[in-house]
Amino acid sequence: MILDSSHDKMFSMQDSLIEAEGGDANRLRLRKRLRFAARNEITEHMIYRNVARILPAGPNREVVEKIAMQEKGHYERWCRLLGEDVAPSKWKVFLYTNLARFLGLSFSLRLMEKGESLSQQVYGEIGQAIPEALDVMDDEQRHEQELLGLINERVLQYVSSFVLGLNDALVELTGALAGLTLALHETRLIATVGLITGIAAALSMSSAAYLSTKEEPGKNALQAGIMTGVAYLITVVLLILPYFFISNALTALLMTLLVALIIILLFTFYTSVARRLPFRARFVEMAAISLTIAALNFFIGFGVKQVFGVEG
Repeated sequence: MILDSSHDKMFSMQDSLIEAEGGDANRLRLRKRLRFAARNEITEHMIYRNVARILPAGPNREVVEKIAMQEKGHYERWCRLLGEDVAPSKWKVFLYTNLARFLGLSFSLRLMEKGESLSQQVYGEIGQAIPEALDVMDDEQRHEQELLGLINERVLQYVSSFVLGLNDALVELTGALAGLTLALHETRLIATVGLITGIAAALSMSSAAYLSTKEEPGKNALQAGIMTGVAYLITVVLLILPYFFISNALTALLMTLLVALIIILLFTFYTSVARRLPFRARFVEMAAISLTIAALNFFIGFGVKQVFGVEG
């Protein structure tokens, strides 16, 4: 946390808050904005504090603890201007703490930072009445971004392995299921053949990922192989499920394609936040590839059925 004489200027601005131009309406509006800012800062302080507690000792924990201290300092400054304490948002504290616990530090903290547009607007309004406060806030927010950029999370080092397994399963299995749907028609049979094919492909992809990563220095080949295989297998199960519960093969295929789009949407959102990548272009690209391959294999299945006289 950077402390200098500019911070003290904020404390001398309380009289400006009381004597803001425009009378009671503007003073009430400014107090409301300051209360929002204070609530935001104490909420983020508690989130960072909780996240730091669940992290093992090391650089990541130190980074998060520094941010937590900054947020507490912000909160205290706003409260000094307000002359009152403000309670945190308990549901946000609960949500982001558990996102960090289950989905990783980078995703949860960067998702929280992405939701700061309203806060920036509020701080802009405060800055019109208290310019010094906004200057200090801008400096500290830039410092927060620098701290977030230092976060080095192991899961992101192997996210490419997870993407490899997920992408291959989406493209290969949606295509295979589309072809089998028109060739066989019987949903249980399609699900069984698809499951066997998917398990075999997951083992193959896991082995390939292990061997390729083994040649890359500084990476855990075993972990990369496991993550690739697990991602592939989870995707296989999710894509095949509709065929076990829906008797009409075409309806099951449509549900499978919907599941595929949902998987692409969720995972693309996760990676775009955690790795700061563009969301829309990546989602459209993955969805277009999966659906195109599915369509091609659907017609291939029709051709195989006609040529070999397969009856579903």
